[in-house]
Amino acid sequence: MTISLPDRPTHVLLDLDGTLTDSAPGIMACLRTAFTETGIPVPDDAHLRRFVGPPLGLSLARTGLTDAQAEAVVTVYRRELEGGGMYDNTVFDGVTDLLTTLRDAGTTLVVATAKPQPLARPIVRHFALDQYLADGVDSVFGPALEGAGQHAGKEKVVARALAASGGDQAGAAAVMVGDREHDVHAAAANGIPTIGVTWGYGEPGELERAGAAVVVGSPAELREVLLG
Repeated sequence: MTISLPDRPTHVLLDLDGTLTDSAPGIMACLRTAFTETGIPVPDDAHLRRFVGPPLGLSLARTGLTDAQAEAVVTVYRRELEGGGMYDNTVFDGVTDLLTTLRDAGTTLVVATAKPQPLARPIVRHFALDQYLADGVDSVFGPALEGAGQHAGKEKVVARALAASGGDQAGAAAVMVGDREHDVHAAAANGIPTIGVTWGYGEPGELERAGAAVVVGSPAELREVLLG
């Protein structure tokens, strides 16, 4: 089911990986190391790229790993990511201009990500994106843990972000912005629409099939949809 966009969104929930930042290089490198060290065949790059965005436990389960294998992969992956891999990452062109315009227009901005919150907040701070958010780095929401076999449902993250920002209050008009189907589903579970972005890691047609209200191809186009 597609949920229609409000005329003028007051609250915008932003995905992180594939929406604000191009985190694929670091994530894929950490995954290659994790698979190699655990003795599991390393998936090809096209397969590894699909790991970027969704909860890691969900992606590993779809790969067919046992719980024990997945746990081993997660352990090495986190070590590599926290050791610096999470900063092998860049902000997409046009994103800072977009965030500046939205902030200056009075839009309440928060981040809602499937990346564990203890990792997401330092990344947002590292790239100085917290200056655009309603309450700085405290406006970055993600799951506390993301262990092997855990899907770390993003719908719970979206619910927390809405409650903390006031996006679930009467008179508020909230939207989600993301690049993958799980962004759309998580938003819909909370009764809000999603604007899909194609500069991230989704497959062709993925966002439309998931029920995104509209799909845009650039930060400039996203700005037009949000501000009119």
